[in-house]
Amino acid sequence: MLSIKKYAAIDIGSNAVRLLISNIIEQKGKPVQFKKNSLVRVPIRLGADVFVNNKISKENTQRLLDTMLAFKLLMKSHKVVKYKACATSAMRESTNGKQVVDLILKNSEISIDIIEGEEEAAIIAATDLNSFIDASKTYLYVDVGGGSTEFTIIHEGKQIASRSFKIGTVRLLNDMVSKEAWAELEQWIKANTKEYDKISVLGSGGNINKIFKISNKALGKPLTYFYLTTYYNLLQSYSYEERITELDLNQDRADVIIPAMRIYLSSMKWSGAKNIYVPKIGLADGIIKSIYFQTVSSNTQ
Repeated sequence: MLSIKKYAAIDIGSNAVRLLISNIIEQKGKPVQFKKNSLVRVPIRLGADVFVNNKISKENTQRLLDTMLAFKLLMKSHKVVKYKACATSAMRESTNGKQVVDLILKNSEISIDIIEGEEEAAIIAATDLNSFIDASKTYLYVDVGGGSTEFTIIHEGKQIASRSFKIGTVRLLNDMVSKEAWAELEQWIKANTKEYDKISVLGSGGNINKIFKISNKALGKPLTYFYLTTYYNLLQSYSYEERITELDLNQDRADVIIPAMRIYLSSMKWSGAKNIYVPKIGLADGIIKSIYFQTVSSNTQ
C-alpha cells in the first residue's frame, strides 16, 4: 500500500524566507521517502533591519506578512496536510519579534516558532545525512545563514558536538562580527577536530549550493579548498554590479556570497579539511523530518 502526503516547512531566516513542500512517500516494508516537491524563496533580509536597528521595520513586517499569506495559499493549492514555521537569528534577536509573530498569526493564522541557535543546529543536524556521508569518516557540518552559522562534528555517523555561532552573512556585510567572535569559532573548530587525522567539511546553505551548481561537479563529488579559494578571489575581483551582470548572480546573492565563502574557507582551514561536500539540505529539510517523526511517535503512543 502506497501513501503520499504533502508536508511543508517555512524557514524565516535572516537573509531569506523559504517555503519547502515535500512529498512524504510511505510504502509498507520500505523506509519512508522525503521528496522535494516545491521550493519558494523570498529575499526579505530581516537581518539587515535587526542587526543594525534591533527591530524589524514596518516595511519588512508587511513584506513578511504578504509572504506568509502567499505561502498559505500555496500550501492550500498543494493540499499540504501539515506544516511548521520556524524563525531563526533575526527574529529571535529583534525587540519586536514577538509582536511580528502575533501579527502574522492574527492575519494569516500561520503560527511561527522562534527557535534558539542550539535548536536550529539540532534540527539541521537531524536531517538524514547518512545518504550523503561515509560512516567511516569524520565531518564538520557547516550551515551558513544570514545571522548565524551552525557547526556539527560528525564522527562515524554520530554527532559528537554541535554549536551555533553569531557569525552570518548579513552580519558580516554590516561589519557586525568582532575579532573575538572569529577567535572563539577558530578555537571551537580546532578543539573539536584536533583528534581526527582526516576531516571533510559538509556545507549547506544557499550560497554553497550556488557555488556547487556553478562548478558543474557531479552530485556527491566534493569541491576542493583550492577551487573555493580560487572562486573566492575571482568574486572579489568583480564589483557587486559585475557579479550580477557578468557572473549571473541574483542581486540578493551577489553580496552575501563573499562573506559566506569566508566562513566556509575558514572552517576548512581551521579543521584541516581539503574537501567540502554539498548535500543540498538545510533547516527546511530538518523541519519536514521533525514534523513527520513527531506525527509517527504521537500515532504510536
